[in-house]
Amino acid sequence: MIKLLQSPFVAMSLGGLTFLVSMFLMIQKPLAARAVAQQKYEEPDPGFWTQHNPEADQLLQELKKQKQSLDKREADLKELQTRLEAERAELNVVTQRVTQMQMEFDQNVIRIKEEEAPNLKKLARMYSTMSPEGASAILKELDDQVVVKVLSCMKEAESAPLLETMAKQGDEQARRAAMISEALRKTFAEKRTKP
Repeated sequence: MIKLLQSPFVAMSLGGLTFLVSMFLMIQKPLAARAVAQQKYEEPDPGFWTQHNPEADQLLQELKKQKQSLDKREADLKELQTRLEAERAELNVVTQRVTQMQMEFDQNVIRIKEEEAPNLKKLARMYSTMSPEGASAILKELDDQVVVKVLSCMKEAESAPLLETMAKQGDEQARRAAMISEALRKTFAEKRTKP
């Protein structure tokens, strides 16, 4: 056994074992102290975080209500925006249709005026070849606007006897002849201003 104790391997093993035991004892004491300190540190502080504050709860409730109100408002605004965009698109369609109808109407008016002019000239030639009494009897039955259009197609020398004959047919026809003369004056003034 002495031989065994004298062997370098046993001496080295005993030295290593002694070192490990002494290190274990030295490290064990500070670890235990640290564990106790950690337990003391981890205990909840009955201070700020565990207190119940009714004002903070009330503020939180108000904030939640405001957020809900803002969310509802945002949804309403999005719905309104969608509705407005749809109405704007519908208005654009209607506007385009109205513009197209206006253009068609204008073209029809121009076409009718172009077709009406030769007819009025024919009527004017026909009435100018008639006697003033016969022509004024026919003009008496026509609408004032038609009479003005027909007389505006005649020369002054042809329309003057017709107006004179109308004026001699009584006070009512004299007033009508005056209104027709005024309308003719405006028509001639418009023709002079237009190119």
